[in-house]
Amino acid sequence: MITDLARPAPDDRRWRALAVSLTAGFMTLLDTSIVNVALPSMERGLHADDAQLSWVVSGYALTFGLALVPAGRLGDVRGRREVFLLGLALFTVASAACGLAPNGAWLVLFRLFQGAAGGLVAPQTSGLIQQMFEGEERARAFGMMASVIATSTAVGPLTGGLLLHAAGSDDGWRWVFYVNVPIGVVAFLAALRLFPRHPVSADRREGLDLPGVLLLGASVLAIMLPFVQEQQWPGRRKWALLPLAALLLAAFWVWERRQAQRGRAPLVDLRLFTLRSYSLGTLLSLVYFGGFTTLFFVYTLFLQNNMGYSPLAAGVASMPFAVGSAAMATASGRLVVRHGRRLVITGLCGVAAGLFGVVVIVQWVPGPALGWAAALPLLVAGVGSGLIVSPNTTLALSLVPVQRAGAASGVLQTAQRIGSAAGIAAVGSVYFAHLANHGSPRTALQLALLGSVGIILLALVLAVADLRERVVAPEPEPREEEPARQGS
Repeated sequence: MITDLARPAPDDRRWRALAVSLTAGFMTLLDTSIVNVALPSMERGLHADDAQLSWVVSGYALTFGLALVPAGRLGDVRGRREVFLLGLALFTVASAACGLAPNGAWLVLFRLFQGAAGGLVAPQTSGLIQQMFEGEERARAFGMMASVIATSTAVGPLTGGLLLHAAGSDDGWRWVFYVNVPIGVVAFLAALRLFPRHPVSADRREGLDLPGVLLLGASVLAIMLPFVQEQQWPGRRKWALLPLAALLLAAFWVWERRQAQRGRAPLVDLRLFTLRSYSLGTLLSLVYFGGFTTLFFVYTLFLQNNMGYSPLAAGVASMPFAVGSAAMATASGRLVVRHGRRLVITGLCGVAAGLFGVVVIVQWVPGPALGWAAALPLLVAGVGSGLIVSPNTTLALSLVPVQRAGAASGVLQTAQRIGSAAGIAAVGSVYFAHLANHGSPRTALQLALLGSVGIILLALVLAVADLRERVVAPEPEPREEEPARQGS
């Protein structure tokens, strides 16, 4: 057992620990999309109403996003191994509870709990990578993590479709949750044996900054609620929460600065945002996730509702993106050391070109053959995506001190969750508004995908603006007391 970072684990042990962490991460991220194809089964089996079904999906995303930053900081202070094990145990129990839910109200409650547990797990992976790896090995590890992120997002509908096909349409939805239980138990036992312990330090005795947790949590809640409930809360009054979120964020910023001035540990070290690579990388993550995750939302809806695809067939039709992304993400972890931000720019061009290719396919290919004709542009988009997530994560966290890696990763992943929620709300509103006006479903899909392309192009502008930040080789980590300011 590894008890101190001064005694690094053998290579095979570190990589096995990473595999366990990524398995748990895959499971928690998969649950953001796997339930989408199971909603009709839940409606029949539990007699759930539309509001409950909506919260089964959005409630998970909401509590997941709320937990990320406090969980990352908790891992920095109390140990990533301990927080990972706690989160994984709670997630496994919550998954079993979701599968046993007797009605829609209990299912929503257990999904909220499951999302918070998933948020405990997620930032520990990035923190552990920062802790266990350096240099090119760290870039390779981030490449593997990016492959997991992209794959879990894309294969959710396929996995859900397979489980429903095998277990039946009435109670098949329960197996969407039960499948997590054996995986969670095995991952827990493996992590107990393989994960490095957090070294004892003064930082370990710090508090969690409860006022900071409450202010940031309220801010994220006020930002995400209007987006995750965009379809369920009619009218414009919900958007009044966004100015409230801005005020709460301003209060959080003032409080964190005061904490630092008093010599107390803040929830988020605001000096991290003086690192150009981190601040721009976080912003780029927010925008990019607002563009690419919307594809699976509107595309799988269109295939099932308008092309007559089964959930399984719709999942299979989305797989080229997952295949391309997974194949390229691991390689991009090595390539980013040489090519830096240029790799991200190339990837964004590939995603935009691939999504635009799907728009053209929708225009010219008739009937159910559309899903199969779109396989090639989806593959191109997937390959592009594989060149974005891992390199951007590596570049964003390259100068972050290991002692702040968990909280920094939590902020980065919170930006991804907010971007996903905002993108789905914006692109989904375009899609549903066109359908509501009795427009063509194909035109609605094209308009939605063009909206996604526009968001991707905005991310491209950000990446070009950051082109001066070239990473030829990973730089030494700055001291925690004074994070280095990255030059231009």
